[in-house]
Amino acid sequence: MYIGALVCLLCASLLPLIFSVGPLQRFARKVALALAAVGALSAILFAIRVLLYEDMLRLDLLRISSIVGLSVDIDLLAGFFVFIIGIVALPVVIYSFSYSEHFQSGMSKNLFVSLMSFFILSLVLVVSASDMFSFLFFWELMSVSSFLLVMFDYHSPKCRKAGLFYFVMTQLSTAFLLLAFLVIYSAGGSLSLAIPPSLSPWISGLVFLSLMFGFGTKAGVIPFHKWLPYAHPASPSPISALMSGVMIKVAVYGLLRFLIPFQSPSLWWGVVVLVFGTVSAWLGVIYALKEHDLKRLLAYHSIENIGIIWMGIGLFLVFSFFHLTALAYLGLAAALFHTLNHAIFKSLLFLSAGGVIQSAHTQNIEELGGLVKTMPFSAVFFLVGAVAISAIPPLNGFVSEFMLFQALFSSNQVGDPWLQVLLLVCLSFLAMTSALAAACFVKAFASVFLALPRSDEARSASEVPFPMLAGQAILALLCVVFGVFSLQLFSLVGQRFGIGFDLPDLLSLTAVMIVICFAVLLLLRFFASSRTRVGETWGCGMSRQTPKMEYTASGFSQPIVEIFSFIYRPKKVNSRSYHDSCQADFSEGEAEIHMLKFFEEYVYLPLARVIRLVSSWFYRWQNVVDIDSFVFFGFLSILALIVITGVWA
Repeated sequence: MYIGALVCLLCASLLPLIFSVGPLQRFARKVALALAAVGALSAILFAIRVLLYEDMLRLDLLRISSIVGLSVDIDLLAGFFVFIIGIVALPVVIYSFSYSEHFQSGMSKNLFVSLMSFFILSLVLVVSASDMFSFLFFWELMSVSSFLLVMFDYHSPKCRKAGLFYFVMTQLSTAFLLLAFLVIYSAGGSLSLAIPPSLSPWISGLVFLSLMFGFGTKAGVIPFHKWLPYAHPASPSPISALMSGVMIKVAVYGLLRFLIPFQSPSLWWGVVVLVFGTVSAWLGVIYALKEHDLKRLLAYHSIENIGIIWMGIGLFLVFSFFHLTALAYLGLAAALFHTLNHAIFKSLLFLSAGGVIQSAHTQNIEELGGLVKTMPFSAVFFLVGAVAISAIPPLNGFVSEFMLFQALFSSNQVGDPWLQVLLLVCLSFLAMTSALAAACFVKAFASVFLALPRSDEARSASEVPFPMLAGQAILALLCVVFGVFSLQLFSLVGQRFGIGFDLPDLLSLTAVMIVICFAVLLLLRFFASSRTRVGETWGCGMSRQTPKMEYTASGFSQPIVEIFSFIYRPKKVNSRSYHDSCQADFSEGEAEIHMLKFFEEYVYLPLARVIRLVSSWFYRWQNVVDIDSFVFFGFLSILALIVITGVWA
């Protein structure tokens, strides 16, 4: 079944390219999408079999030598992430049956389908890799295919800038991983995906930091997040769903692959991961609140949720250090379950946003509004995703965050009082993050779907085709299923692996919420007045409401911007014009608020200037140095690398 999934995805990648021109162009594209859907479904079924029956798989794809080759080894952890990839890829492929047709040329449509199928194939191969060589090879395939998809509309300056950011950051990620892999291989002489226990504390610490920075860059953890707000708005919406829903989770898999088997992690490892996760979650939602680009807003929420996942991993490491096994499992389960949940509801939100953008031809929230009347199904699906990501019961986002809160509330079991204080601080920041996320999606849903349309494009928007709605419907249903039936799911996991998950409060709360909802509906149905009265809302003496009277997204977020002005550093710019030179008769005016891009202006741009300065110096230097000097310095560099490698070995 696993081989069948790979073959289907590979054929789906090649078929549209082979028939990129000619009469079979459209037929080949549809067949390729069907094959990709079959491949994703096969991956789901295979992963379920691995998780339920521990039906492991070890397979050599290509053997180069006795040590180096391309091979896959799927265990329970890999099977879980293959399941995540398949469960997101299937709705995305169904969605793309209609979405791919909006590109102008047939060749562009075929290229999109080909690259998307290859991207899904590379994701499956990365989490299946059995050793470091295979992992890096498949990792680069994933990076190249996703880079080409980010740059798909390469004529747009926005896409070129996003592609540059993404390319630089993904290569930085690979550099950190390569450093960690070289140290592991030189110390243990093996290419296995594990940190050797024989490493000295400072060498193992170096490996840990390299892995965390490498995988954290791909995941979008602050301060390595800058590519996310550029890449997601520039990419096609199905690709944004795959990148945010799945690709950044591959980085979570990579970190867990090395950390879970390690028997003696240091306490500071968990503290570092926990702090980075807390800061990412908090700042991610704060930066999302100020955004009015719909896809950029969702991108910042990916940073927020990857921070929440990082917090769960940090708690797993901290509790493991103190031998609190039950709490460590709870933190790990919260991280893994939120990984699955975020993949589902964030993919749903990106697909819903893609339908809105395709129909209204704008990503600016301020130019939308009133779409609930013309796009009712898309509105319902976006609302489901918004409720799930806001951690409101009984949907799936609430369950995993509830588990994380439970783990943080148990901080009194940790012996170190300073660490207890840190865990309580993280708890308070997580609570603030959850509240701000709910506020942000109140703004997003109301500004996009409610009130009156604020542009001609919004007025002329219509519902998207059935395949695009079907893809969203599958994900929306999963948000409900993994929320309402979460207790049964964890009971099954507990029976399967002999682990007890104490979630009675969650079951009671979910049951109470469902009972209350049904009770309110019944009361309204039988006792509410059936008489209706239609009238205009009072508009301050105006005869009728206009879009200019609405509460805009900027107006909604302005109080929060003022509260967190020490982060945003808003700069207000006002321009006015008058009918007379005495400036007594006001004509018109404009007001803008510019927010500080802290990491871009104070971290990335200064670093880029330094690199540019060094590069220009080398460029001038090469014009005055002869070839013999270049060979000599190259020899010294190679000699230094040999010496360093020998010392580590």
